[in-house]
Amino acid sequence: MTHTNLKTRVVGVDIEKETTTLAVVDIRGNILVKESFLTGDNPNVADYTSRLSESIINMVETHGGYETVRSVGISAPSGNFLMGSIVNSPNMPWKGVVPMAAMLRDRLGLAVALGNNAHVRAIGEFVYGAAHGLKNFVLVTLGSGMGSCFYSNGQPHMGGSGFTGEIGHSCIKIDGRQCGCGNKGCLEMYTSTKGIVLTAKEVMAESQEPSMMRDADPLEYSFIVECCKEGDKLAKETMRRTGEILGIGLANYASVVNPEAIIFTGKVMHADDFLLEPTEQSFNEHVFRNIQGKAKFLTSALDEGEMDLLGASALAWEVEEYSLFK
Repeated sequence: MTHTNLKTRVVGVDIEKETTTLAVVDIRGNILVKESFLTGDNPNVADYTSRLSESIINMVETHGGYETVRSVGISAPSGNFLMGSIVNSPNMPWKGVVPMAAMLRDRLGLAVALGNNAHVRAIGEFVYGAAHGLKNFVLVTLGSGMGSCFYSNGQPHMGGSGFTGEIGHSCIKIDGRQCGCGNKGCLEMYTSTKGIVLTAKEVMAESQEPSMMRDADPLEYSFIVECCKEGDKLAKETMRRTGEILGIGLANYASVVNPEAIIFTGKVMHADDFLLEPTEQSFNEHVFRNIQGKAKFLTSALDEGEMDLLGASALAWEVEEYSLFK
């Protein structure tokens, strides 16, 4: 009789500009242990990969043993699942194409899958969260940038080279704001935290209305949200304008892919109804009439501090198993 050592754990990794977080996650989605370190401590990608692999090895060896871990999943800025690489990230210190999955696989001797945060969050929502039971949906993440992932017939749609979902870099205004991608008028420059701050400054410049935002130096997105909660008219107008343009962008998206739902994640969603209500109103005004009212607006059902780790762990289960230690 052949005895198989069933591996019931994976490692999920969330790479962000400031912090890298890693966790051992079991087959039910329970986070068993979590650790983190500062991403910026290792500006050289080879040094960073060595640090990450050492952290993974030490963590799993002291929490169940290496033989219990099947694979590793990574959420990374500008990650490309088909390439297993971080590609031309504008916010990370590592430039060009970084084959992170292959570099870690060589060091760990385990299968490694890598995706961008929107792709990873969509998988997490599909397995554990608000998209459970849906087959056709769009996940939108709004934070320092804007990204998305589209699920079609129960599978994430990657496109020809893995760059599907870059809705944030679709043009919403001709000759509009300069974007870090090199183009002008990208939707991201109006719906991300930095874009919303720019809108707030424009709103204040157009009006003599008093506003708490005028005293903020520097003006930050989180403060704009607090001003909305305090009834600040210009802060609310900032969110209204943001929702209007976000709704148009999402209406264009939905008119092409016809989703059952649009799921929102990310820091921008801390604004709740101050942003969602004008977004949904604008969406319904501009979406193709035959699908009007058929796409539900949902917010993530996952804990904000765990969604990327859970998504990365779900991604790890999907990669073909590989191990030097079978």
